Amino acid sequence: MARTIASGCAAIALCALAACSSANTDVMPPTVSVSIGQQLIDLKKAKDGGALTQKEYEQQLRKLIDSVQ
Repeated sequence: MARTIASGCAAIALCALAACSSANTDVMPPTVSVSIGQQLIDLKKAKDGGALTQKEYEQQLRKLIDSVQ
């Protein structure tokens, strides 16, 4: 009897989980609004902290400036 009830509960749980799934599982990235000034500050910190080389810093800086124009 207990085994039958446990099996029934497991079947119900599986059906409930299956109903929650969706064929369309697109994940939308969060929208982030960061000012150009903050991006410049972050780039400088990355360079000063050693995360970016001078060349990488200049490339990212150029990309940022070009994206504004």
